[in-house]
Amino acid sequence: MKLQYFIDRPILSMVISVVILVAGLIGLFALSVEQYPDIAPPTIRVSTTYSGANAEAVQKSVIVPLEEAINGVENMTSTASNTGSAEIMVYFKQGSDPDMAAVNVQNKVSTATSLLPAEVTKVGVTTMKRQSSMLKIFGLYSPNGTYDEAFLTNYLSINIKPQIQRISGVGEVNVMGGDYAMRIWLKPDVMAQYELEPSDVEAALASQNIEASTGAIGEDSKNVYQYTLKYRGRLEKEQEFEEIVIKAFDDGRVLRLKDIATVELGSQSYSYTGRVNGAPGTTCMINQTAGTNANEIITNIDQLLDELQENLPEDMEIVELMSTKNFLDASINEVIKTLLEAIVLVVLVVYVFLQNPRSTLIPTVSIFVSLIGTFAVLYLAGFSINLLTLFALVLAIGTIVDDDIIVVEAVQVKFDEGYRSPYKASIDAMSGISSAIVTSTLVFMVVFVPVSFMGGYFGRVLHPVRYHHGGSRGYLGHQRPHPVAGTLCAAVAAQRDSGRREEARVLDPVPAGLRCDIQTPRVQV
Repeated sequence: MKLQYFIDRPILSMVISVVILVAGLIGLFALSVEQYPDIAPPTIRVSTTYSGANAEAVQKSVIVPLEEAINGVENMTSTASNTGSAEIMVYFKQGSDPDMAAVNVQNKVSTATSLLPAEVTKVGVTTMKRQSSMLKIFGLYSPNGTYDEAFLTNYLSINIKPQIQRISGVGEVNVMGGDYAMRIWLKPDVMAQYELEPSDVEAALASQNIEASTGAIGEDSKNVYQYTLKYRGRLEKEQEFEEIVIKAFDDGRVLRLKDIATVELGSQSYSYTGRVNGAPGTTCMINQTAGTNANEIITNIDQLLDELQENLPEDMEIVELMSTKNFLDASINEVIKTLLEAIVLVVLVVYVFLQNPRSTLIPTVSIFVSLIGTFAVLYLAGFSINLLTLFALVLAIGTIVDDDIIVVEAVQVKFDEGYRSPYKASIDAMSGISSAIVTSTLVFMVVFVPVSFMGGYFGRVLHPVRYHHGGSRGYLGHQRPHPVAGTLCAAVAAQRDSGRREEARVLDPVPAGLRCDIQTPRVQV
């Protein structure tokens, strides 16, 4: 295999290097940043609530019909609690489209809606992709206790949560605690005296606390005016709920809700009690969508929270409880530090063996160009910058300079044999080792390429390593002519006569515009 075409055209080799370098830089800035790669199988979460039911009732009346409808996927788990909540986790095979998986599960859930209790149907069944990558947890609290937990939870849900959800890359936003709800605490002893049941109260609420279309009067008549009727709609205040009529007696007496129950504005759920820094508060957990930049998302969230902090009511503060960015930045900084240390060690080892600074420059340049070019391969393969890809980058450093050392040594051997022309020395050296270099590169790639066909979690973990090693080595196999063009200059610069330094110029057929000056170690174009 002859590479004289590239040796005769060093500018072409340089242009190829610049193109690959630019492509790598574009891929580097376009890649998403995550803590770990997305190796978990697509998971769909189906959840609903059966208020007042225990775990056994939820299992029989809610989970069983849903599982029978969803049945047919690879794996499925379900949980039920005594608080009435039901949750089904549906796991799909690795590589499945999570969006299509959510659509398929939603279609199957809709077939079981008619089998669910009426209370569950009113609440609705939620089907959504589960986001397992936690980004940030922050708290909203009142240091002096001016506001209680229910008020803080409601404030966070209304004023802060919607703005966070509008940030690009934010997946699920969970506010711990219950929103405001009108709580009706029934008095069983009083209800027993009037022979009432909870269903009677529910019927009264359903008939008197509604939104209705009241229409208009005078629409089809000879009257001059037409009047649109307005209805008060749903009740809002405690006093309005207390006046709901539960039962009317023959003697004219009226039994109202306040006579058999205590009505108060409370929390929708009391299964969670939140305190932040010893004061009443609530917390919010933010998850990341797959394929997004975690650092950028957290930065945008922090900027938003700083802006909201200035407009918060008095005695209300936002505090950060956990952020993946802190660990992610520390981990990436340590890996980058290790990466730089590995580059320095490789350069030192190469210099010890070559004993020539200009010859050492060739593999040094190849390290940066090859590694940066690998990011373009990672971007095309759909990977992200995470701890595993950076670890693979460190491992690839020591394996991408051996071919450059072989080229430099082969050319130097030709000079030691008496060659005076750098051009002829490079041609003869490359004619003897080019096939071996390309073959060794292909063999090295063959070792890592089969990893891409491995399935499961182990295969997903090793995919970044394969692309880093295979991409960097494959790039070097194509980029051999570029070190050769550089080797000509290094070889000429290293050429010396016996006892004196003289100018060495690259002879034809190398373009006259490319010259290497021994007295001034630079490339003149």
